[in-house]
Amino acid sequence: MAQPKTAKKPKAPAAKAPEKKKPALPPKKVRKPPVPRGAHGGIQLLLIDDVEHLGKAGDVVEVKPGYARNYLLPRGHATYVTPHNLRLLELHRIKVEKMRQAKLADLRALSEQLQRVTVTIEANANAEGHLYGSIGPLEISKALKAMNLHVEPDQVRLEGPLRELALYAVKVHLASEIESEVKVLVIGASAPEKR
Repeated sequence: MAQPKTAKKPKAPAAKAPEKKKPALPPKKVRKPPVPRGAHGGIQLLLIDDVEHLGKAGDVVEVKPGYARNYLLPRGHATYVTPHNLRLLELHRIKVEKMRQAKLADLRALSEQLQRVTVTIEANANAEGHLYGSIGPLEISKALKAMNLHVEPDQVRLEGPLRELALYAVKVHLASEIESEVKVLVIGASAPEKR
């Protein structure tokens, strides 16, 4: 006689054994090449750009570590002195010099344009001609940029803010060897019509 067929019970899913985690390896320490030190204990860097009061592109300079770490390196003005960077510099020295000469030629042309221009700035003033505020390098730079003359506020050299209606001769420092002068005419702002 045949035995009756029994219904097979579905197998319960096997419980997954907890995976054994591999012990984490300590992170590999990346050895950085030693930073070249100068004779006075500062860091030696290779300048990529001209930096005022420090040097020109291609110069090897010694600076304090904080100045290098917080200003020159993050802004791309300098890099570490390595044999590779020195070789690259030698290969591109002629190119850098041509770029510098072209930039100086552009700045000389801008200097000549600035000497021929008079910038007019309107400001609120009282009856005696004293301004209610003052005119500084930022306002002069904006007025020059409106005339398509690209001068940054830090290039405008004022002895103090302009506080009266008058014609001023303002110095503009474009590069270490290029300085120009621009005439700035400060006039009273026209009062809006009352209805």
